[in-house]
Amino acid sequence: MGAEAIAQNGKEIALPACLFLDSYGGNFAEYIEAVYQAFRKDFVLTRPVFRGKALRLKRFPITSGWEATFYHLTHEGSDEQNRTPCFRRCERISWLKPLIEQCDALNLKVWPQIRKGKKRICIWLELANEPDHLIILDDREEYLLPWTAYPITYANQKRKKQKEYEEYLQEVKKQGPPN
Repeated sequence: MGAEAIAQNGKEIALPACLFLDSYGGNFAEYIEAVYQAFRKDFVLTRPVFRGKALRLKRFPITSGWEATFYHLTHEGSDEQNRTPCFRRCERISWLKPLIEQCDALNLKVWPQIRKGKKRICIWLELANEPDHLIILDDREEYLLPWTAYPITYANQKRKKQKEYEEYLQEVKKQGPPN
């Protein structure tokens, strides 16, 4: 499948084509296998790099035969054992590696945050005419884990992320750029 042009901050960027259930005749088993193979190609067979730091996978717990990272990137819900597939997450699985690796070149919003005592990195793709996409990386000092990625579908979510980003910019402005 070819790349698609996505409008971001007033310019078009090329990303891998989305994977749609319709392309698999509505057969969910075939579809989720194709989504897994895209994930496997980008995160298992190769290792993405974010600003010089390698990404690894959280393999356990295995859920439905999938690594924890895949399950978290493609399913949603607060009950870890009973998350449901999120088609928007699945459709965009092939976007994650290029967005992580090219976030600076694409002028994406990137900022650190502390969430539940853990160091995270947020990468925000703002889109025109469809929901934005947020990628969260877990910073383990020596490496990063792709923690989750999801569409920002509600206005209040977008306002919250914008506020976090602006607070980060204010902090950087006060302290000066990091060394």
